[in-house]
Amino acid sequence: MLSMIFADGFGLAQLGAALGAAIAAIGAGIGIGRIGSSAMEAIARQPESAGDIRSNMIVIAALIEGVALFAVIVSALALFIK
Repeated sequence: MLSMIFADGFGLAQLGAALGAAIAAIGAGIGIGRIGSSAMEAIARQPESAGDIRSNMIVIAALIEGVALFAVIVSALALFIK
């Protein structure tokens, strides 16, 4: 049965692309959550530097989102490149 589904390998490519995109999204969510948590702790310890901490947090979160988007695009391209 499985040999019929994965006969040309396209089914495995779809599975791999879905897993790659899922891992990238989960990793980005965990990373942004940890950044937010650390930033809130830092702001609680030094409220006077809240603006600097917040701006750095936003820049780092944007970089993580960029890497996650890149990983999802690569996973999608894996479907079309043989």
